This record gives sequence, C-alpha cells and structure tokens, in this order.
Amino acid sequence: MEIGGVSQAKSNRWVVDRGVWSPPVRSAQRVPVSNAHALRTAYVETARLETLLKASQSNVLGIIRYDRSPKPSNGNGLGACPVVCLDLPQFNEPPLAEVWTSTLPVTYHQVEGIHFAMNDEVLFGALQLEESPTTPLDLLTYTGYRRLLIQARALGYPHLLRAWNYFPRINLESDGLERYQRFCIGRHQALAEGLSDFPRTLPAGTAVGTASGPLAIHFLAARQPGTQVENPRQVSAYEYPRVYGPRSPSFARATLRPSNSGSYLLIAGTASVVGHVSEHIGEPLKQTLEILHNLNALITHTEQLHGVAREQWRGQTLFKVYIRYPEHIVTVSDILKQQLPVHTQVLYLQGEMCRSELLLEIEGFLAS
Repeated sequence: MEIGGVSQAKSNRWVVDRGVWSPPVRSAQRVPVSNAHALRTAYVETARLETLLKASQSNVLGIIRYDRSPKPSNGNGLGACPVVCLDLPQFNEPPLAEVWTSTLPVTYHQVEGIHFAMNDEVLFGALQLEESPTTPLDLLTYTGYRRLLIQARALGYPHLLRAWNYFPRINLESDGLERYQRFCIGRHQALAEGLSDFPRTLPAGTAVGTASGPLAIHFLAARQPGTQVENPRQVSAYEYPRVYGPRSPSFARATLRPSNSGSYLLIAGTASVVGHVSEHIGEPLKQTLEILHNLNALITHTEQLHGVAREQWRGQTLFKVYIRYPEHIVTVSDILKQQLPVHTQVLYLQGEMCRSELLLEIEGFLAS
C-alpha cells in the first residue's frame, strides 16, 4: 500500500499546460500487489503520520518533517526508520510530512551517526553535523560526504542518486565567501575524491537555507547506477564559471533511475537560471514561469534522450517549492495551480536559495 497515494488518472498535461491542481491526499489507499515498488514518496498530514504508518502495508525508508521537533532521529514512535527534522516553515495547512516508502522488505542500520534504510535496490540515508569554531562549514561538509559515501559503498549501494542539503544562513558572507560557496568547496572535494567518473556520476541535488539547525544531509543511493540528466537551457552546475565560487556546485539537474517496478526521475532544485545567469531579479511571477520552462525542458529532454513516453509519468508526480518571502506564496501558488498536472502533490516551504537574488526553487519526483 502507498501512504497518501495520489490519483492514478492519466494526463498528457505538463508544466506549461493549464490544469487543475489537486491538494495533497490525506488518507491511505490500498494498492494492488502488482504495483510493487522499490521507491515512492508522498506528503501526508504530520498529525496523522503514526496512524497512517501503522495502517500501511508499505515499509518506510525515511520521513522528513518540516518543523522544529526536538527529536530528529529515532525514539519518537515512528519506528527504526531515519527521521529528518528541518526548520523550514510550511505554507501548507494542515502541516505535512514527506514519507519515502517501498513495498520491498526494508532493513535499518546505523553507523557513524548515519541512519540507513535499505531494500534490494535503494538506500535512504540521513545524517546531521554541528558546526563549531574548529569545524567550519566546508570541512564539515567534506567530512559528512566522505562518511556517507564510504558507508553507503560498504553496505553495497555505491551509486549516489539524489542528495538534499540544508543549513542556516546560506547567503551569509564569511571571510570573503558566502556560506553556500564554502559548502560547495567541501562537497566538491568529497565527491571528486569519492565518486568514480566524476563529474558524470554526480547526483541530483538541492541546497536550501533553513531558519536554524545543523548541516542536515539526506540522500538516496542504489546498487545500480542511475543516469545523469542535464538541462539544455542551463549550463551544467558543475561547469559554472569561477565567478560563482572557488568550486562549482557539484550536482546534476536530474537522475533517471530504471527499476524492476518502473522508472523514476529525481529532479534537482530548479531556479530561474538560464545558462548560468539568474533571470527576472525581484519578480516572483516571472521567476516562477522561468522555472516551469526549465522543468519542461528538462523532462522533455529526458524523454527524448532516453526513450521515455510522456504518458509514462502517471504513477506519481510530486513537487516541492521553496519560497524565500512569505508575501510571494499567493503569486507562486496561483501559477502552479493553473499549470501543474491534475494528479500532482505540492509542498510549499519557506527557505533561502543559494543565490540571494533567487526568490524560489522547485524540485520534483516523477514515477511510472
């Protein structure tokens, strides 16, 4: 069963076509055994989370809560699965949690501060690291990524598919560099050392500034590699010129992953960037439309390059929208209500983007 399953209605609409947005489903639905899956995700009511998990036939890989819960890991009634708590205020009502599930058997493991959940195909992992005067953000990031790569490989999941990175004061300057640039230095060094065929094996990525908290990283890795996908409208982030920092942002625009139970596309955080330049400074409406053009170009490119049919993406469509300023939520949500497919789930969060001029960012998950 899939927690908070979305409508299975077929749709040929995509992000540049008009459609009717449906709010997140808040009840559990039973899914036939033939719909077995290695990886799915859904947004469910936080208040009903434990009840829904007890009623579910799926196994939980990971839970992300967007609140200031004092218990970011286990021991909170949610079982042995990794639980991530992030200080990113929600615009959705009632509050929602993000739940990653699988109908395959799942085992749990913990080592060196990393919580893992694994099935026969994929691994979900999460860790948090505290900054200190002796461990600045670049060193902390390097340490965290080196640790997760080594442990994931030891468990048999050497291929990094997707990574989410959250830390406070992302645009604050420190000793001549923004904190995001310092984060990029540490991540680049760890991935350049730890990934074979770097940068062509970089995972899809997100880096967003939180209101408070440690450096929090959660990620997906797999036994078999995914396929890196880039956006024809954008310069690959790992090829950005040095004006954006001493080390380029080390992520792919998306990862396409075939599975025994279907394919899924993990879309990185996508902003109003064309080439490598931020567009529509100070204009949330135009930035939103530019992001939709970028998403459509990325998905179309994926379909054309890898022979995926548009109607294949009917299993799940979820987007997560990070918005810098609360006063822009109405503008952004009104556009997305018109443009996104009817079966889409959307989560709206307040967060800071990697460039101070960017007002919002959208990431996604598509499954067949």
